[in-house]
Amino acid sequence: MAYSIFEIADWFLAKESMTPKKLQKLTYYAEAWSHALLNRSIVNDTEFEAWAHGPVSSKLYDKYREYGWNDIPKKNSTPDIEDEKEVDLLEAVWETYGDMSANALEAQTHSEEPWKRARKLVGAEEGDRCNQVISVKDMRKYYLSIYAGD
Repeated sequence: MAYSIFEIADWFLAKESMTPKKLQKLTYYAEAWSHALLNRSIVNDTEFEAWAHGPVSSKLYDKYREYGWNDIPKKNSTPDIEDEKEVDLLEAVWETYGDMSANALEAQTHSEEPWKRARKLVGAEEGDRCNQVISVKDMRKYYLSIYAGD
């Protein structure tokens, strides 16, 4: 089952308060790893674009843009995500990336092929504005290769 980007975001926000940039990267990793490990999307209502500061869901950006560099408050409850594989995936993303800062997550995504490839497709240089969608195929291929140890 796929969820809204806001349900996935709320799942992470139930863990701790965080900046919009960190939330963007965690939700991106949930989506990317879902394609790699489950061969399907965990998010049903957005795509991630290769913005200058890393992968961004414009829907999530619009909702939390008012926070700027400030933390979004922690949520009091976790959304109801029933599928055990999806909960395991979210927990794995949290365990892997949750202790990283927003800037560290940005740097990490900038070093990874899906974001770099999307920007290269439109000739976007570092710092350039870019709305190119990050390919699901590229996400799956790249993160599956990491999982396989390639």
